[in-house]
Amino acid sequence: MDPSVQEKVESARNFTFHLLKGIKQIGMYRHNEARFPEFLGRAHEALAAYTDKYGPLSLRVEQQNFTLHGEAVFSEDTPLPYKFYRDGIRQLIFRPGLTLEEMVSLTLISLSEPDRGAEDVLAQLWRAGLEHLEYVVVEGFKMDEVSEQEVEVEVDKVVGYLYSRLKTNSEDFLRFARVNAEDLDSKLDGVEQMRGLVVAGNYASDDLKARLQREIAEEEHSRLFPKLVSAIFQVVEGGVDDTELLEEVFVQLLDAMLIQDDYGTINQMVLKLRAMAQREPEGPSARLLAHFVLKMGEEQRVMRLAEVLKTTRPKNPVDITRYLQVLEPSTVFTMLNALETIEIPENRILVCDVLARFAQENPQPFVQRLESERPQTVRDMVYVLEKSNHPDRVKMFGLVMINKNLAVKLEVMNIIARGRTAEARKLIVEALNDSVTQVRILAARLLPEFDRDKAYVDLVRLMKDPGFEKKSLEERTAIYTAFGSTALPGAISLMLQMLAVKPTLLTKKKVLEDKLLAIAGLAGACSIPSYKALQGVVEDKSQPVEVLTAARKAMYQTKKTLFGETATEEE
Repeated sequence: MDPSVQEKVESARNFTFHLLKGIKQIGMYRHNEARFPEFLGRAHEALAAYTDKYGPLSLRVEQQNFTLHGEAVFSEDTPLPYKFYRDGIRQLIFRPGLTLEEMVSLTLISLSEPDRGAEDVLAQLWRAGLEHLEYVVVEGFKMDEVSEQEVEVEVDKVVGYLYSRLKTNSEDFLRFARVNAEDLDSKLDGVEQMRGLVVAGNYASDDLKARLQREIAEEEHSRLFPKLVSAIFQVVEGGVDDTELLEEVFVQLLDAMLIQDDYGTINQMVLKLRAMAQREPEGPSARLLAHFVLKMGEEQRVMRLAEVLKTTRPKNPVDITRYLQVLEPSTVFTMLNALETIEIPENRILVCDVLARFAQENPQPFVQRLESERPQTVRDMVYVLEKSNHPDRVKMFGLVMINKNLAVKLEVMNIIARGRTAEARKLIVEALNDSVTQVRILAARLLPEFDRDKAYVDLVRLMKDPGFEKKSLEERTAIYTAFGSTALPGAISLMLQMLAVKPTLLTKKKVLEDKLLAIAGLAGACSIPSYKALQGVVEDKSQPVEVLTAARKAMYQTKKTLFGETATEEE
């Protein structure tokens, strides 16, 4: 093989190697769409290196592989080529300047499963309109008076000829139509096999297709509906006797906007109706506004909005927020049911933020759902009630603390602690006496996040309680760690006193446990004074081996946290 050709093939193989690697990473983390560009970054760099040096990368599509100059470019078996081959694609041409976003789109198209309901690859490529990717498609056709078995041709020669005629740098978009039959016949000389053949090329450039699509979309969304809305409002302002007919027209317009996901225009209609209603509070405009808002909040329309939010991130979330804010309080239960169907966390928060306004006036629907067995529902209700700033919300949170689901209880405690309010702190203090060990441990850890001085007092009282020694070692360790995390001088001093105690024959085991608890407390402090205290313990060779080991481990962990990885490496 010519060295220059070999160099091109190796460069193409480098691209396909990183492409397969990126596809495997996407398969493992399919839920994390934000990282897809990161996974395909190396493949994009390899492709850019090829196109910058050699120009467009033209790969021939075969059933089992892509080839370049007759050489396979995939180094391992992959179903990727067959997905394109099955839909009639015989060539893929990567143009210089292909963006990372285009590569991500192409990869997701290749990973789609038409057998499971997805569109075929060809339709998806057409819809995506990738500017820097070209493809040649071969489709079947019949020749007059010749059976399909008799029509056999080596497709590649025909494809190569027609594709060469389809390429142009001119503005003459119809040049492809001038393929002469005699020219085609001359190109088929010596061809022995023929099987139902027709070649379809990219008759329109990607730029032209994208421009036409934009113009059609603009006509539908930016021109048609605004003109229609404007015309209807002109009729309203001119005076209408048949209010019921006008109400029906507005409802039909509302449904059309919902189908188009055009919430911005709906919001503009509400503002216009509201302005008209203010001029005539008792006029037909006021009744029309009330009817329109009522229809906006009906279950089928709210659930339509929920379908949009279920698995996709909206382009204009602000418009959806404004839509929901207009709805009447009577729609709260419908909105709560819609919330249950939404899977994307950001979209759940969007709906919860709107619901918080309704919770200020009537928290009961949200309090009822605090007893739900679904952890996500309880989290959402706690978020809504906390954001509503309802004066009795801490009492409402008390229902969560009797929830049988431990995971829910622990998660909600973390949510409650974010409030940093006196009421929330009171609830956490009460959790120190909970019957479940994990709840008591978490409560101790959360206390210092509210007020360090008050946490110091509460935790000292807990450590001096007669029943403290009966608690498990894990719980006592967690309490001392929380006590140390207050980082108050009194806490550091108390733990140093515990470390200075000399054991006797009868108290040896008790003193050792206390010293290990003190080490845990110093580790929890994670400050310069606690680091120096741990350093002093490590240098004190009179301490038991267990204490020295624990102190050394805590010291290095503290040093790593305070000064970073490099400090530990230099040691």
